[in-house]
Amino acid sequence: MSTTSFAYAGLIGGMSSVFAQQGIPLCQPPSAGEYLLLVVSPTANNQKQLRSALPPELKTITCKYLNETVTRVGGFNKIDDANRWARYVSNIVGLSAIITTRPTAPDVQPQPQPQPQPRTQTPQQTVTYNPQPLGEGYAVLVDYYNRPELANSIQQVVGGNVGFVSYGQRPYLLAVYTTNQTEAYNTLQKLNDRGFVASIVDSRKVILLRSTVRL
Repeated sequence: MSTTSFAYAGLIGGMSSVFAQQGIPLCQPPSAGEYLLLVVSPTANNQKQLRSALPPELKTITCKYLNETVTRVGGFNKIDDANRWARYVSNIVGLSAIITTRPTAPDVQPQPQPQPQPRTQTPQQTVTYNPQPLGEGYAVLVDYYNRPELANSIQQVVGGNVGFVSYGQRPYLLAVYTTNQTEAYNTLQKLNDRGFVASIVDSRKVILLRSTVRL
């Protein structure tokens, strides 16, 4: 009876965990001018450790972002504040974080295009196609909203080539890949000032599809 009870309790607990994961909502985007910290925390233990390490005044919620379970930490008005907390979470809790933002006064307003043609949706390549993961460091990604022509504007902002990558099973333009944290956050700030929807992610989870894009 005792063994059966424990097995039944374990089964119920496992089912509850599955249903809890299925019921996790999608993350809400940041407000205009807000820097959002998304901490990858797939387990309940990760989430508990993170909440115990953060002060209660920081608003946290568990949600889904790019098919990953994350803890959404919002309320940062400066990139330096978000960067500081990202380092804190990494050093104290050992979890990686994504920083994303929404422009306050966009110079460009990317909108999804109706019924896009396949040949215009994927930026072309100037070198041999050879998908491979990026190495350790930071990748600054830009959501191009089915408008690959934005690569030209991004190239002017970063002053270098713009790549094409996959992250979380979604395509992005790669503005910068670097091991220099300061460079990554400075690039994010520049893109935000110009109105691009950009994020900083762990480059080891990014798949490089094309090193340079052209139109």
